[in-house]
Amino acid sequence: MAKVRVAILKAPGTNCDGETAYAFELAGAQPEWVWVEELKTNRKKLEDYQILAIPGGFTYGDDLGAGKLLANELKYRLAESLDSFLRRDKLVIGICNGFQMLVKAGILPSGKLSTEQEATLSWNDSGKFEDRWVTLKPEFNICVWTQGIEEPIELPVAHGEGKFSPKDQTVLEHLLGYGQIVFHYCDPQGKEAGYPWNPNGSVGNIAGICDPSGRIFGLMPHPERHVAGLQHPRWTREGLAGEGQGLQIFRNGVRWVEKHL
Repeated sequence: MAKVRVAILKAPGTNCDGETAYAFELAGAQPEWVWVEELKTNRKKLEDYQILAIPGGFTYGDDLGAGKLLANELKYRLAESLDSFLRRDKLVIGICNGFQMLVKAGILPSGKLSTEQEATLSWNDSGKFEDRWVTLKPEFNICVWTQGIEEPIELPVAHGEGKFSPKDQTVLEHLLGYGQIVFHYCDPQGKEAGYPWNPNGSVGNIAGICDPSGRIFGLMPHPERHVAGLQHPRWTREGLAGEGQGLQIFRNGVRWVEKHL
């Protein structure tokens, strides 16, 4: 069986592409760096990949807001190829800056390119860049990327604009009702809590969401930074785990593609 091909999208300012590619390699996939300019000039095509991964960073210097210019690039310059990719039941994961891009392109929470933005990710309530480990509680959800994750996990965050806010109460109720909220920030005991456990003030402590199909997933914490036990800051005190808690997310995506595409 040929390996699952993953497009690791790059633009000026992307800086988590190496870690994301490594995570997919560990999960058994074949990642490949794909620059936005290569897609715009047809040197590479999204249709050749089964997974699109949009890693963290500060694309285009976060001008006009985090992820906004990259969202505009995909929305207005690559709309046809991206729309085709989304309609063919392929997988997408957006991490940190990638999540910001998916939301600002209207892809999340709807699952398709849209001129209407139903949510945003804005400045942290703390007014500063938050770089810390957080605990995430999985909720009942339909996301294919997180199946089998039933207990809280720990991942690091590193962002200045991570506050998730739905456009209105109707959007929030829709996310809740359709199982599209994937992770909530919580305290070490798994209970909903404020700062610093919720590092940015996200409405409802929301850390990650998916589209109605469960195939498109966006989150602010970085699963690619916890794929090995040695990456956890307390491994010397709590014992060395065989693998990091973020690896299962990448493995789930790869296994889903192997089974369904």
